[in-house]
Order: sequence, then structure tokens, then C-alpha cells
Amino acid sequence: MDYITGDRRLAESDYRLMRLIWDNEPLSSTRLAELAAGTLGWKKSTTYTMIKKMSDKGFVRSEQAVVRSCIPREQVERDESEKFLDRTFSGSLPGFLVAFLGGKKLSRSEAEELKSLIDAHRED
Repeated sequence: MDYITGDRRLAESDYRLMRLIWDNEPLSSTRLAELAAGTLGWKKSTTYTMIKKMSDKGFVRSEQAVVRSCIPREQVERDESEKFLDRTFSGSLPGFLVAFLGGKKLSRSEAEELKSLIDAHRED
């Protein structure tokens, strides 16, 4: 699966590395390679190749062996959510909620939280 943010595309492997970066940034490329080895099973050389590739794409920057993201996690999640909603539910948020809930009941606090979110994002 690819993740699209703006006009750029994150491959699944890019996204998995980005999650490590977002969760730990800023971090040294050595530390990122250690995390990728433990979490993703990657070799050090694979991680360094990915850092270079993602830097060339504009997703990360690596300066003096310190890696930082150039795109916020929230932007990628928002863009991917919108793409999913459009593709699967023709852009219908209520249609998504009906399918997601699938007859489940919400607790009072969950319902209140959703109502607050809706109220905060409502067009007046």
C-alpha cells in the first residue's frame, strides 16, 4: 500500500520508517538504524539507503547524521484518511461511521466525545 501526502507518495516501507522517525525525532542515523533493525528487521545499510531515498523525495532531512521528518504525521494521516473515505465511502463520513460501528453501541463518554468533535468541526 502506498500513502499519499500532497503530490508525494510514501511506499509502505517509507511509511514504516517514517513512523520510527516521528516517534523518536530528532534522532541520529545510527539510532534510527538500531531501531529499524529491531523493529523492521533491516540491516544498517538498508536504513541508510532509505534515509537517502527519503531525503531525495523530501520526506526527511539528515544533517550532521541527525534525522528529522519534513512532513508531519498528522498530514499523512489526514491525506490517507481522506483518500480512504473518498475511495471506499464516496466521501461520506456518516457512511463510514455506520459501517465502522456495525451495530456496536457507544458508551456515553464516546458519544459525547464524538459530538464534541462534530460540533468543533461544523460549518455554521
